[in-house]
Amino acid sequence: MPRAGREDDKMSKIISLAKRRGFIFQSSEIYGGLTSCWDYGPAGVELKRNVKNAWWRSVIAEREDVVGLDASILMHPKVWKSSGHLDGFSDPMADCLLTGNRFRTDHIEPQSGTVLTFTGAKDAKSGKESDREYKVLATHKAQFDKARKTAREYYKVKHGIEKAELLGETMEEVTNTTAFSPENGGLLSEVRNFNLLFRTFMGPVEDSSATVYLRPETAQGIFVNFVNVQRATRKKIPFGIGQVGKSFRNEITPGNYTFRTREFEQMELEFFVKPGTDEEWYSYWRDARYQWYINHGIAEENLTLRDHAEDELAHYAKACVDMEYKFPFGWSELEGVANRTDFDLKAHSEGSGKHLTYFDEQENTHYTPYVIEPSAGADRATLAFLCDAYREEGEGKGKRKLLSFHPAIAPYKVAVLPLVKRDGMPERAQALYTEFLQNGISAQMEANSSIGKRYARQDEIGTCWCITIDTDTLEQGTVTIRDRDTKEQVTIAESEALSWIREKLIAAKAL
Repeated sequence: MPRAGREDDKMSKIISLAKRRGFIFQSSEIYGGLTSCWDYGPAGVELKRNVKNAWWRSVIAEREDVVGLDASILMHPKVWKSSGHLDGFSDPMADCLLTGNRFRTDHIEPQSGTVLTFTGAKDAKSGKESDREYKVLATHKAQFDKARKTAREYYKVKHGIEKAELLGETMEEVTNTTAFSPENGGLLSEVRNFNLLFRTFMGPVEDSSATVYLRPETAQGIFVNFVNVQRATRKKIPFGIGQVGKSFRNEITPGNYTFRTREFEQMELEFFVKPGTDEEWYSYWRDARYQWYINHGIAEENLTLRDHAEDELAHYAKACVDMEYKFPFGWSELEGVANRTDFDLKAHSEGSGKHLTYFDEQENTHYTPYVIEPSAGADRATLAFLCDAYREEGEGKGKRKLLSFHPAIAPYKVAVLPLVKRDGMPERAQALYTEFLQNGISAQMEANSSIGKRYARQDEIGTCWCITIDTDTLEQGTVTIRDRDTKEQVTIAESEALSWIREKLIAAKAL
């Protein structure tokens, strides 16, 4: 089977498991769902929360030079004017004239071939005629008949000509064009810019004076609070401000499961540095963020760094690198680290009339800091950890699926399983389960079905360890702990189960 087929099959299996085990559901599913909107179920919300907590711990909580912020989603419209989002936050889009499907033209792979142009079409039987010109791209000669079929379909669907006889056919060779649909070769509409901001109204009156926008990124809330935070905390440069929160972009072509959605959650750090030290700090955060993924279980062969070429850089960026992950659907951006220079603070200073500068006491001078920005998507990171953890082992009846999460990421650290539902085993299991919960360790208790089936379910959820309560527990006070990945089992005293799990979690920086 071709590689693409295997990868598509893997993604389908992950999506199926994610729904079956309560990670991710289609939003509003009972009403037919809403395109590219997803709900995190009981296991999924724990997984995503652990990803965010691990990020917060590494980037903010464990550092002396970074503080947190939780800025409002709704901000003054002038924020987005100054940042450039109102005027420049747009994607070039075009619609297929036949199907109406919309495409980002900068995402269309350039095509070469023969353009078949038709001056119109007529129905010989009814006499109905159209003089509307239409074009179709055929990438090689074998597609000429298919191109003509597409043209006949266009005149039928759009102009009501049932049995279209194509008129005035001419051919022209073209190279590297993006003017045709990648789906059927049909002509696209004129390219137009589509602003990605979600607009709404504040208050009871829906007019331009009440217009506000759902933020497209969390970064601007940090920039406009730079002076407030610096004065409140008395932090000296270099220092950073980080936050986790929802953002919204009216994407033209969302897709690939939870990878690209219109509502998403970001984990962003704006690290303010003295100009001239920015390249050093850029390298530091690039390496630190790459290592964070490796430390939390992402396989090195599935993660790469890709520097932006000069013509790829955003207008505000001096440098940018993408951390790309090898998803089943291909290599795609997981996180970006950018050197934003002093663009944002200067833009908001000019827009607001307020000085967003830093006073360096040692040098007795004011300057506008440069900003290094590691920007990660919580949903993309969660999906990457889910894909990377997915395993299939064994063959036939012995085949099992598991999610081999790092303990810090796993939604549940431990499951307590009474061997049978009698002889006081459920009560002993309940007591141990409660002890884990009261000590802040995410746990599950499961008493139904055979122990083998319960192991299989916990493997698919990614639970790190299963603790079995059996006759030895009742007679000798011992429990059996099974490791998810190796399936190896150890027997310890029931009274030591909590401390045993705690030691494992502390060693993995998961507690």
